[in-house]
Order: sequence, then C-alpha cells, then structure tokens
Amino acid sequence: MKIITRDVPPRAAWALEQGGVHPLLARLFAARGITSKEQLDDALSLLLPPSSMKGAAEAARALADAMAANKSICIVADYDCDGATACAVGLRGLRLLGAPMGFDRVSYLVPDRVTDGYGLTPAIAKRVKAQGADVLVTVDNGIASLDGVRAARELGLQVIVTDHHLPALKGGEVVVPADCVIVNPNQPGCDFESKSIAGVGVMFYVLLALRAELRERGVFTAQTQPKIDALLPLVALGTVADVVKLDANNRRLVAQGLKRVRAGAMPPGMTALFNVAARQPQKATSFDFGFALGPRLNAAGRLADMTLGIECLTTDDGLRADELARTLDGINRERKAIEGEMRDQALLLAEEMFDESEEPPPALIVFDPDFHEGVVGIVASRLKDKMHRPTFVFAASGAEGKENELKGSGRSIPGFHLRDALDLVAKRHPGVLLRFGGHAMAAGCTIDEEHLDIFEAALQQVAHEWLDAATLQRRMEADGALDKQYRRTDLVDTLHHEVWGQGFAPPVFCEELQIVSQRLVGEKHLALKMKHQGDPVDGIWFGHTEPLPERVKLAFRLDADEWQGQRRVRFLIEAAEV
Repeated sequence: MKIITRDVPPRAAWALEQGGVHPLLARLFAARGITSKEQLDDALSLLLPPSSMKGAAEAARALADAMAANKSICIVADYDCDGATACAVGLRGLRLLGAPMGFDRVSYLVPDRVTDGYGLTPAIAKRVKAQGADVLVTVDNGIASLDGVRAARELGLQVIVTDHHLPALKGGEVVVPADCVIVNPNQPGCDFESKSIAGVGVMFYVLLALRAELRERGVFTAQTQPKIDALLPLVALGTVADVVKLDANNRRLVAQGLKRVRAGAMPPGMTALFNVAARQPQKATSFDFGFALGPRLNAAGRLADMTLGIECLTTDDGLRADELARTLDGINRERKAIEGEMRDQALLLAEEMFDESEEPPPALIVFDPDFHEGVVGIVASRLKDKMHRPTFVFAASGAEGKENELKGSGRSIPGFHLRDALDLVAKRHPGVLLRFGGHAMAAGCTIDEEHLDIFEAALQQVAHEWLDAATLQRRMEADGALDKQYRRTDLVDTLHHEVWGQGFAPPVFCEELQIVSQRLVGEKHLALKMKHQGDPVDGIWFGHTEPLPERVKLAFRLDADEWQGQRRVRFLIEAAEV
C-alpha cells in the first residue's frame, strides 16, 4: 500500500479561511476542489433547475395529464436502495401533488432479481398492463430496456423512463428506447450538469417539474403548493447508498436531507431503520445512510423481496414501520452470513489463480455453483478491495429455464472503466455476453456457463492492455498529518457533521506513529495504544490481525470513543504503508 498525500492549493485554503471556514476544514475542502465559501452553500435555491434536465418538463406534462384524466400510474422500480427510495419518492410525491392514492390508481411493481432480472422487460410490461395501468413510470432503470419499452408501447401503455444509468450501446452507437418520454441526464443532448445524480434524484426532479406544471395549470399557487422538500431524507438516503459521486448538486441534496433527519422530519420507516441499526437520527451522518440504513434495504432486494423495503419507506403507520424494519434487519443479518461464507470461498478461488510469489492477474473472475446471485456484487466489491483488481463474481441463475446461465456482478479500480471493458469484450467475442450494462466502477453481465473461460480470458486481455503497473499498485489518498491541536472531540463532531462520500472523500490523515502496545480483540480486530506527536492515543484497525512494527506510517480517520462518561479521540486505522 502506498499512501499519497493530497495536494492542498494554498490560495484556495487561504480564501476559505478568510471566508470564516475553520482552518482544518479549509484545508480539507481545498484538497477536494473547493475554492470559495459560496461553493459550500447548501441552500435549496442553489439546486440545479429542473428545466435543465432534458425530458423533465415533458414527463411533468404527461403525469399532469394522467392525473387530470384519473388514469392509473404504475411505477416500475429497481431492487436496490436507490430504486426503493426512488419508488418511495415517486409514490409519496404523487400523493403530495394530488394524485389519487388507491392502489388501482397509483401502484408499483419491483422485478424479482432471480426470476425477472434487472430493468423493464416485456414480461414486466405485461404484468403492469394486467394490473390495469395506463401509464408506466420507471425509476432507476429503463434507459437500456429497449425490448421492455417496445413491449409496453405495443400493449398501449404510455411510458416515462426516469433513470441515471448509461444508455445501451449497439455497434458502438448509443441507443435509447423509442416512443417514450426519457428523463436521464446521461441521455444524448441533456445539458443537466450533475451527470452523477442518482435515480432517486432524477425522480425528485421530475416531481419538481410536475409541481411547476401544476402551478402553470392553476392547480396550485406559489403559496398553496405542497412542500415536496419533505422527500429529501429519502433522496439523501438513496443518493449516498448508491455511491454516486457527490458533486455540488448531490452534496446539497444530501445536506438538505440530513438537516431534516437530524430534526426528526423523516418518514416513520427511516426512523425505524435508525432504531434497528442503533443509530441516533439527531446525529445522523452520510455514513449512516451508506453503512447502516442502505444495507438493510439492499438486503431485501438481494435475498427476499424489495416490496418490504418500499413498504417500510412509504407506510405512515409507525408500528408497521417498526415491524418491517425488524424484518429487514433480520434479512440483513442473513445476508452478512451468506456474504461471509462466499467471500472466504471467493478469496480461496482467486488465490488459486497464482502462486504466493506472483502478482495477481490483472483481472479476477470467480465462480462457484453454490454462490448466491443476490450477493455476488458485495463479494466482488470485497474481493476487489482485498486484491486491488477489477473483479467479477458469478453465480448460477436461479431463473426457471435459465439453469445454464451465469449472472455476474463486477467492481473495478480507478483507471479501468468496467462497462467499456464489457463492451469491448462483446465486440471481440460476439455472443459471449447475453446481456451487460453498468458504470465505470460497477457493472453486471449474463453469460452461458460454457463461455466462462472465454469471458475470463477476454476480460483479462483487456485488463492487460489497459492497466499498467502504476494503476495496479494499491494506493490510498490521505490528507497529511493531523496537528495535535485538532485532536479534539468537538472537531470530530464537526467533521462528522459534513457531507462526505464518493468523489468527496471523508478525511483520512496520515503520518508516522509509534506503536506502544497492540492486541487482538474479538479475534479479528487490532487494538492499539500509540504515541501521536508525543501524546498517547488509542486506535483500532477493524478486520486486521497482523501485528505492526514499532514505528509505522498509518492512514487513519478520527472518531470519538466514549468510556465511563468520558469522550476521547481515537484513531480508526485505514491502512499502513508497506
């Protein structure tokens, strides 16, 4: 591991300090591209306007017409946290804006991960039509569902696609569904600046546009229009959980959501999820969304039925929300157990690919007949973190009639665009990839089991061509040494209060520390007593068991540990430079 210290532009740090930003935060923000205090303003009025998102106004007109004609609307969601929150935002938002709320008027449907697969398929379109819907709205999916949209239109359904994923490629050309309304900042011709907005954010923008359209029609005035900012806690949760880049617009959405959560203004289901996760909403952080609430919702889509998660987020019955949150917590514990077994097996399979004296291959492809397809993405992520290689983990499809198919989920490292790599494999080996899609850092595909060896060789060939030794070396960016005057619990709270996440990394400091003593706790964590700039400080390295030398350069986050009523700073170790 090589620990790299981020560059801090001195003029930007100075300008932020002059604007009243705390010196430590000024340094951290400047290293993340912030040059003025104005960029830190999270006011709702500074959100990008809905008018700049291609298709939002057209979708708003279509929905307003449907509501006026009392047509039935069905939302087709995805089975992850972004899809669940986007669906909940759509359902709650349409209710706020006056749509009739009987299930025969506004309903939703979530594809089953195993039997349906991802996105709007012709079979899903038929089920939506059978429910009596007139208008089909996708959330967090649909941009690549060419056949599904075509089938829905042939059935007479009006289709509105709201998505944030990249469009499909055919012969190197971008293709999007025909004869429908599309709202997606990543579609050709869209000038919306925040290309990283999550699916839940796209749906929120559609509702902003719908409210504006209803104002134009005289349904509301500026004084009587509903306050749909009540949906921002859900938007923040889905945005963080989907690990999209926290650009300025996304940070504002998350910051506004966090403010409301800390004030207790959130749906009962979110309150219940905070409770089962033993987290305090009044001290909520983006970390809580990504590592406490998000996984419990995702677990439902991986192992059970995401309708459990959506109902948890849409119910206004506190007792029902508590019951659903407990169910989701139990499913998440089951997910952890399955993941742990699969991770250990996947690591063994990966290590069999090379000798201990050798470097791992440039890409890892792992399959075991006993793997659970709902957890392959998490295992791929864990393996990628451990080996620092683009990684695909495959499981046998559980869908009837598709027993010979393998479903794979991949995670990548910086410098290797996973979706583009799959596209190149598809061009070089036509017919090997039955389906594929995704982003730079995460993607999925389906192949026949007989083609697994071809896929493995093809992906490794692309990795050989695209990755060099520098890219394959594990690196961690850090923020340099921590001045001991900032080793205070009040500053820990200040740091935790800010919005951090993908593309706006949480603070990690690094410097050489003296290890005074070390011991294992819980058989898998290393507890440390150290000297930091001459002063004693405690630390812990979760999931690490190897002892450290007496002096070592460590990367660490700040945390506050409470013992016998006293709060003390402790270091959460992230890495050691070797």
